[in-house]
This record gives sequence, C-alpha cells and structure tokens, in this order.
Amino acid sequence: MVREFPLSPIEKIAKEAGAERIAVSAVKALREAMLELADQIAVDAVAAAHHANRVTVKASDIKIAFR
Repeated sequence: MVREFPLSPIEKIAKEAGAERIAVSAVKALREAMLELADQIAVDAVAAAHHANRVTVKASDIKIAFR
C-alpha cells in the first residue's frame, strides 16, 4: 500500500468538510483510512474487470467496487 501520499491534500479535504483546525495525527489517521479504503476498492475493481474478461480496469469497475 502506498504510504507516501502527501498530507496537505488530506488536510484540505478535512477543511472543506468544515474543520477549522485539524491535528497532524488526525490527518495521518485520515490518510491511513483513505488508503485502506482505496486499496479495497482497487482490489474489488480488478476482480470486476477480470469477471468481465478484461485486463483494463475501467471507471465502471471502480463505481461497482465502491458500491
């Protein structure tokens, strides 16, 4: 799993959600949660593509996996 995702975009997401201030530890925890969710979505999307006999993952596979 990629762990080098920068913190600033995640902090921006939290602020756009209404947080006035957010601790660095909270931003790091949010990053971990988002990356774990993204990993699971990616795995499910690959499975959906393979089920459709494709090697290319499409946006529709991501949408299916996210549901």
